[in-house]
Amino acid sequence: MQPTELGVPGPSSLDMARAFRSVRNDPLAFLGEVTERYGDLVAFPVPGPPALLVNDPADVRHVLQTSARNWVKDTVQYAALARLTGPGLLASSDPSWIQHRRLAAPAFHHERLHAVSDQVRAAADAAITERLGAGVRPGGETVDVAVLTHRIALDAVGRALFSTDLSGHARRLLDATADAAELVVRLGRSVLPTAAWAPTRTNLRLRSTRRHLDQIAADLIGQRRNRSRVGGSYADLLDLLLDSGLPDAAIRDELVTMVIAGHETVAAAMAWTLMLLAEDQPAQDRVRAELGAHGDPVTLAGQRDVLPWTRAVVDESLRLFPPAWVVSRRALSEDVVGGHTVPAGTLAIVSPWWLHRRSDAWPEPCAFRPERFLGGSGVREAYLPFGQGPRLCIGREFALGEMLMVLSRLLTAYRLEVPPGWVRPVTQAQVAVHPRGGMPLLVTSLQDARP
Repeated sequence: MQPTELGVPGPSSLDMARAFRSVRNDPLAFLGEVTERYGDLVAFPVPGPPALLVNDPADVRHVLQTSARNWVKDTVQYAALARLTGPGLLASSDPSWIQHRRLAAPAFHHERLHAVSDQVRAAADAAITERLGAGVRPGGETVDVAVLTHRIALDAVGRALFSTDLSGHARRLLDATADAAELVVRLGRSVLPTAAWAPTRTNLRLRSTRRHLDQIAADLIGQRRNRSRVGGSYADLLDLLLDSGLPDAAIRDELVTMVIAGHETVAAAMAWTLMLLAEDQPAQDRVRAELGAHGDPVTLAGQRDVLPWTRAVVDESLRLFPPAWVVSRRALSEDVVGGHTVPAGTLAIVSPWWLHRRSDAWPEPCAFRPERFLGGSGVREAYLPFGQGPRLCIGREFALGEMLMVLSRLLTAYRLEVPPGWVRPVTQAQVAVHPRGGMPLLVTSLQDARP
């Protein structure tokens, strides 16, 4: 279906052919270019039902929230992810996802978040001590904080959701999930999807990656079953799944989903947050002062009121660098989007990255201004770093609390600055938006930092 048949503007087939390389190499820039040229509703020339880029907040709310039952995750993006995770909470388009969500929900209640705060704090301290515990050189040392945040996020997921220190599996998990991110993105961007059974290089690598993750999941499930037989009690997500009666294959899907989604996105978000604070020393000093005045250890829940500036920094960072840069839905039946009737099977593409950069919603949209979120002023439609509607990320509060906790452990002991000749890393849109080549920042012990 051509855009003219739907009455929605968009690039022609020739335009898309010319932009093929940029679509694959820098999809974020491509989405921004077509939005600027064609407006808030853009139709792409694809065979079959229409594919629409939806960037108006009201239309986004309609697709993700108001008519969420009609717009499901039966898309190439989530099908590619499901090739790795199975039909877990993140990728499932099956109606049974709601039952799985209800089973997992108690692991994310506020009481549970308070209970595991010490474990997440220990994960942050262990990673910081391993990298910086021996001290940094006087005058500072350049550290790739993206590596540090990945280690923290992975360990935190293991300790909080599975009562297990995953550091023994960390290298295997990091290698597997790094490969997974690349493969999922490659599959999701394929113009001509390849059958899962075809012996292509991507399919063969994906099978190998799945085998690694399957083995890790089997090890964790087996260890927990053995410990439970001798009276072990954990009351974490893994226990909840084991007690639910789900088969091991379904438990594996949820476990892998939580490990990948719970560390990949949070690690990227933390790295960008540290970069923004390194670029803005007054904002960093204000975070440090607020944390110092707070005194008590930061927990995973209930920190917005007691740490308003630090939480506003995190919210603004998630506005500028939302880890989930694109989400997609497919219509089960005919609907109306942006005043246009669209048929069943229509694909809706939503980019939080560009929704968060609307100048009508966010004055100076590319500027880092945490004060936007003070006093509740940042609660608005054009903000969805964790999605919207019934598929809102189940780990939202955990992720926000973890980011606050990492800031508290790191910034009370160290100052972060940009190194000489600083140039921001280029964004790399994978499963999450990562800094290409890492995030090298100058880290100085507060004992040595200039006043």
